[in-house]
Amino acid sequence: MQYSDKLDKIKGIGEKTQRAFLKLGIVTLMDLLEHYPRGYDVYEKPVSIGEVLEGEVFTIEAEIAGSPKLIRARRLQIVTARARDLTGVLNLTWYNMPYLARTIKSGTVCLLRGKICRKNGVLLMEQPRIYRREEYYRLLKVLQPIYPLTEGLTNNMIVKAMRQILDGLNIVGDYIPARISGEYSLMDRREALVQIHFPKDRESMLTARKRLVFDEFFMYAIALRRLKESQLVKGSDFVMKESAECDRLIKSLPYSLTKAQEKVWREIRTDLCSGSVMNRLIQGDVGSGKTILAVLALLMAVKNGYQASIMAPTEVLAKQHYNSFTKLLEPFGISVCLLVGSMTASQKRDTYEIIRSHRADIIIGTHALIQEKVEYDNLALVVTDEQHRFGVRQREALMEKGQRPHVLVMSATPIPRTLAIILYGDLDISIVDELPAGRLPIKNCVVGTEYRPNAYRFISKQAAMGKQAYVICPMVEESEEIEAENVVEYAESLKDNLPREIKVEYLHGRMKAKEKNEIMERFANGEIQVLVSTTVVEVGVNVPNATVMMVENAERFGLAQLHQLRGRVGRGSDQSYCIFICGTDSVQAKQRLEILNKSNDGFFIAAEDLKLRGPGDVFGIRQSGDLQFKLADVFNDAGVLKQAGEAAKSLSDDEVNRIFSDNPHLEEKILQRNTGTI
Repeated sequence: MQYSDKLDKIKGIGEKTQRAFLKLGIVTLMDLLEHYPRGYDVYEKPVSIGEVLEGEVFTIEAEIAGSPKLIRARRLQIVTARARDLTGVLNLTWYNMPYLARTIKSGTVCLLRGKICRKNGVLLMEQPRIYRREEYYRLLKVLQPIYPLTEGLTNNMIVKAMRQILDGLNIVGDYIPARISGEYSLMDRREALVQIHFPKDRESMLTARKRLVFDEFFMYAIALRRLKESQLVKGSDFVMKESAECDRLIKSLPYSLTKAQEKVWREIRTDLCSGSVMNRLIQGDVGSGKTILAVLALLMAVKNGYQASIMAPTEVLAKQHYNSFTKLLEPFGISVCLLVGSMTASQKRDTYEIIRSHRADIIIGTHALIQEKVEYDNLALVVTDEQHRFGVRQREALMEKGQRPHVLVMSATPIPRTLAIILYGDLDISIVDELPAGRLPIKNCVVGTEYRPNAYRFISKQAAMGKQAYVICPMVEESEEIEAENVVEYAESLKDNLPREIKVEYLHGRMKAKEKNEIMERFANGEIQVLVSTTVVEVGVNVPNATVMMVENAERFGLAQLHQLRGRVGRGSDQSYCIFICGTDSVQAKQRLEILNKSNDGFFIAAEDLKLRGPGDVFGIRQSGDLQFKLADVFNDAGVLKQAGEAAKSLSDDEVNRIFSDNPHLEEKILQRNTGTI
């Protein structure tokens, strides 16, 4: 077997299974090998029923008390039973496994393993697996890989395929020079691949993970280094002069720029007038006023006779930018046009002609801006909003639409500066670290599940006052389908708990783009009072009327991501609130969430979260939301990121060229990820 072989080389994988793998972006053996476990199941010694805690997985050894019952509800078939030991009784529930009602016998003593949750005030074990004693004790303390799944794939199918690859794959070469492997005590790459999927113990898994995380950061850093070097040799064809209209716009605003905004605006002006191509990142917390800086840069470009564009991550945000930019820039005689994927073919043709003939000065859109048919006229400035939603290659594609235009990228992800310098290696960094005056800080609270009825009453009260609310459903990583079902069921349940006149809708990742856009637009227009959603709302819409954000099972999210979610509220003049519902009794989980309770400063939150996390804390939550590498996580792996950055910096140009000439597929692969690459 070779890395580049297709999946049909694996015994038991036919066309149908290949189609299922394709949904996860897995086509070759290399893709599958890099489909790393999202966590590990560790089998611990059984405990008594009296020792189980809500929110965690336990194994109990108990007797089945009475005969199981089969109940049909909506689309579900639910089997319920009870287990008992000397310390108490525990309810058991299985979904869509009706055969268990016949096979589980009253009086049987068995080992049951599952997650403990609370429903209607009573603890129960959901979807427990049943084991014979000898079978369970063979698994004790063994780390079992748990993989991200999609419809048509099971964890067992991936485990079998992975074992075949690792047994038969001819893994050759190593990306990293031997001197660096030795300096940073890195495990051999082949051994690391074996140990990440099937570790002999926790220590081996951590050592393997460090090696593979180092690989990702190291290769990314040297790819960015080459990218930056290629940019440095070129001067700019678009040398600008300062524009009086920018000063007029600043004076016309209903607020004054903060000191931080003024500083960053000076840096942008200097870049645009310098004679070199600008490649600058504006990094600022949610609500710090990055967008007005982009508007000023766009205005300066246009008043110098050029075209400029801004690419947003969602159609809804692109349309919001279009409406607000048009209004702001109308007094300056500037023509703004919109280009998004949902436009009809004839609308797109008309827009292409408007852009080509320079009847539009500023073009606002989504990925449609980088389609082949779009021809710009003197495109001098490219702005990308929410930078972490775009791959480096996508940014490059937009740049290539002009003759090396200036580039300004914006991100609200609060990454400490030392890490940002490595991650945004091809960009100069400006930080807006001050919030506009007069903005009311969000009021936060971290509460247990027993507070939920109070939260519903509070949401009802806010809706009665004409306000809106988001409710974020817990992530269910095992399957997109289950996650979608979770959101739909939660929305139905919420309708039962809120007054009938409150309009509740839901949003999740499996919906078509058109449906998502429609729901978000209706929410933005105030037609929906409560939106139940997964994290797809993290980026993409500005609803100043939304004053409540409630996050279920907040402990399942990274703090950086929770902070991003919280940024959806507090965007207007009204007091806003964020309710974090913690679904576990874990002291550590509550300690982490308390950081959010005490502060609304994203950079402080990121730094505090790093302090709390030990070097081996890899079973927790991905912190960096959409800053996705295959395995590495910017926050959890901050130490390795720094080491990889140092190592990449220490290489000579010859060493860098040798790495890419020995592995010609690597550079493009590293930079072309379409979502989540920085």
